[in-house]
Amino acid sequence: MTRSPTHAGVSQFVTTYQALNKDNLSSLATIYHPKIVFVDPAHEITGLEAFIQYFSLLYENVTDCQFHIHTTAVDGDDAFVTWTMMLSHPKLDGGKTRQVQGCSHLRFYDGKIIRHRDYFDLGEMLYEALPVIGRLLKHIKTRLGQ
Repeated sequence: MTRSPTHAGVSQFVTTYQALNKDNLSSLATIYHPKIVFVDPAHEITGLEAFIQYFSLLYENVTDCQFHIHTTAVDGDDAFVTWTMMLSHPKLDGGKTRQVQGCSHLRFYDGKIIRHRDYFDLGEMLYEALPVIGRLLKHIKTRLGQ
C-alpha cells in the first residue's frame, strides 16, 4: 500500500514537533506552506514568516516547551493530531511544568501544511496558572463536577 502525501506530511509534522525547540524553529519552514494560516484560541496568523516569528516569541518566553504526539488520523488532504504540550513558564504556576491537552486540524496543499488550527483549553494553559484567577477557575470547575 502506498502512503499518500498527506500521510508523509503528518509523519514529518510529528517528527518536527517532537524535536522542536528554540534552536531549530527554522525546521518549521520544511513542513508549512508559505501561505500558512494558523489559528489557535488566542491568535490568527497568516504567512510563514509571521508564523515562525510567533513561535520565536513563544519560545523566547518559556523555560521549556515540548510536544508529545498521541494519535494521528488522515482523511484526504486533512489530518488530525492529538497531543500534550508540556510547558514551563517562569510567570505561570511558579515555573512548574504544565500539561495542556490539545488537538490540531491540519490541511495540506502541495505536500505542505497550508492551514493549521489548534484546539485546546486556554484556561488550562494560561488562566489556571495565575494566582487569583486560577483558584477561581479551579473552584468553578470543581462546582461543575469536572
